[in-house]
Amino acid sequence: MAPRLSFLLALLLAGAISAQQQQFMEYMERRFGALEERISQWHDQSSRYSTELREFKSKVITMLENMEKEQDRLRTEVENTAVRVDRLEREVDYLETQNPVPSCVEVDEKLMENQVSTAKKRKNEKYDKLTDCSDTISQVKAMKILKKFGSSAGLWTKDPVGSSEKIYVFDGSRNDTVYVFPRMREFTLFSATRKAARIKLPYPWVGTGHLVYGGHLYYIRQQGTFQVIKFSLANKTIVDSSVFPAEEQVPVFGLSAFNYIDIAADEEGLWAIYATRENEKNICLAKLDPISLDIEQMWDTPCPRENAESAFVICGALYVVYNTRLPSRSRVQCVFDVSGAMTPEDAALVYFPKRYGSHSSMKYNPKERQIYAWDDGYQIIYRMEMKKKLEI
Repeated sequence: MAPRLSFLLALLLAGAISAQQQQFMEYMERRFGALEERISQWHDQSSRYSTELREFKSKVITMLENMEKEQDRLRTEVENTAVRVDRLEREVDYLETQNPVPSCVEVDEKLMENQVSTAKKRKNEKYDKLTDCSDTISQVKAMKILKKFGSSAGLWTKDPVGSSEKIYVFDGSRNDTVYVFPRMREFTLFSATRKAARIKLPYPWVGTGHLVYGGHLYYIRQQGTFQVIKFSLANKTIVDSSVFPAEEQVPVFGLSAFNYIDIAADEEGLWAIYATRENEKNICLAKLDPISLDIEQMWDTPCPRENAESAFVICGALYVVYNTRLPSRSRVQCVFDVSGAMTPEDAALVYFPKRYGSHSSMKYNPKERQIYAWDDGYQIIYRMEMKKKLEI
């Protein structure tokens, strides 16, 4: 009886276990089926997302390509527009050169003739000095080479009247744009003109005989005859202009063929250094009124034009600097004192240190007692040592 019961229990237990295994297997099959379905869905979604991503990427690439093409087209249009604007500006400048805007100050021809006639009547008369300045050059005390800038010919200077520290640079012997540096430091340290303001003049200048004096720019213009233009640096407008009253002018310096008039400043005011065919061999000097541009007095000097490269005025005396065709050491070889206090024979022979070439401009600053020189593209300062004329 007992063995049969045990066998029966074993069969029942085996049947129960077999039923549980069957249920477990069915459960696992359902779970695996659900997992496979989810994997299939994920695969379908992943494929769809991948397809959408590729399509989006293709669209973005196409848009970027179109944007680049549009950018290239716009850049081309801007460049073409800039070229057209530049061409238009040149055409306008050319038209203004051919048909210049008349000066805001009209020139009275009869008044000019009277002024010229008065000046010629006083020609070579002894000059009545406005100041008690009686200094003359003893020697060049020091030389400082600041930098090399621009063309071989040019001019740089400061306003000797007032407290302005601005540096004015005229690059070349023919141009219409003046560079203005705020101080000597900016001009010295920077090789480019990015630190400089630009003043575009209404008429181009000729030569290197220009000057900044009392807040105004005095420069030479040539339109058939030579004109002195007075330009306000504050208002950027022409204040006055005057035809220089000298007939048949020739280059004032034999070694600087581009200079016909050299405007100079000293303790007495403004001067004009020039030459005419009438007195072709020698240099002439005129006293210039800085307000009206009238010629107050004129002189024929004994200083020859031949081999002269530049000149300046100190205390009413003209100092002419000479060199040679093959540039060597410049020297002051002729002095003409309008007051008669010093004869050319009394003046000392002053040599400038050996440099690079020849001076295209030499501007004396009466406030600083030094000369701003332009030597073959190099900007140089000469500090002068003075002595009294009576000590000669």
